[in-house]
Amino acid sequence: MQFKDIDGQTVTANLLTLMADEGRVAHAQMLAGAPVGMALAVAYAQYLCCTHRQHFEGDGLRADSCGECPECRKFAELSHPDLSFVFPAASVGPDASPSAEHQARFRQFLLESGQRGSLDDWYAALGMENKQGQIFVPDATFVENRLALKSYEGGYKMVVIWMPERMRPEAANKLLKTLEEPLGRALLLLVSADPSHLLPTIISRVQTINVRGTENIVRHDEFSELFVNWMRLLFKLNMRALSDTVDTMAGLGREQLKQFLLYTLGQVENCLMTNMAGAGQPLGTGDAKFDQAFPGMVTVRNAELITEAINNTTYAIERNAHAKIALMDLSFKLSKYIKNR
Repeated sequence: MQFKDIDGQTVTANLLTLMADEGRVAHAQMLAGAPVGMALAVAYAQYLCCTHRQHFEGDGLRADSCGECPECRKFAELSHPDLSFVFPAASVGPDASPSAEHQARFRQFLLESGQRGSLDDWYAALGMENKQGQIFVPDATFVENRLALKSYEGGYKMVVIWMPERMRPEAANKLLKTLEEPLGRALLLLVSADPSHLLPTIISRVQTINVRGTENIVRHDEFSELFVNWMRLLFKLNMRALSDTVDTMAGLGREQLKQFLLYTLGQVENCLMTNMAGAGQPLGTGDAKFDQAFPGMVTVRNAELITEAINNTTYAIERNAHAKIALMDLSFKLSKYIKNR
């Protein structure tokens, strides 16, 4: 799988390839949200292993795997020995990992679906349409054992956990040990449709990248003015004006507010790409002066802190936190991060 084969994910792809090129690959990452998360995870793993990475000029993709080297050819068949998968399934015994037992079948499922199959499609492939699959303790042990192995090809050892929200609590607790103690050139990638069902302790230990669905790539014009006003107030910290703006944000309602924060996160990613590699998409807020000046406020130094703060606030709002308090706290954090870029 190459990034060029995934429509509508240029910004996310550029962020991933930039991190890889600069050697800033966190040992545990999560791609959250859109159905194309698995395709992005496989394309990212392939890019990390590719021996002849391609880099492009101009707008669009900044880089991609070559698709031709021996490593890429193994990924095309999902047969790379350093790549493993963990996924929901039915129990196959108290000490056996369903993910280990069904590894070949799951790889075939991914190939047939173009890495875009749904959870229901997978259950149907297993013949368990009327059951709910889970990720068990032996699966967490499987993750630990796979990442502890020496790489066959000399690069990264990688495990992709698909739908980690289906982990049993005891499996999630066991996984925490692996998250807390990274093992050399090991990469654990979580692909989640709904991170709100994950333990907060897991979310706090992974670098989260929210993946927007293709339909959400279109600019939310109704958010632009609010976004610009909010960002400008982070510099001034006029408390009365900031309080009024936060009231407006909180008044959007939970689902619209989550969309606004997702829009904000997308703009932050655009800024980082524009500032670092000139490959971001235009902010498109309608305020030319802001669009020109704001990308410089997001740097490698503060981008991860900004992203983490927005993700944590989104998670808190999903859990019915008091919106205005959460947003005011986020505003203070973002003000600090942007000013100390």
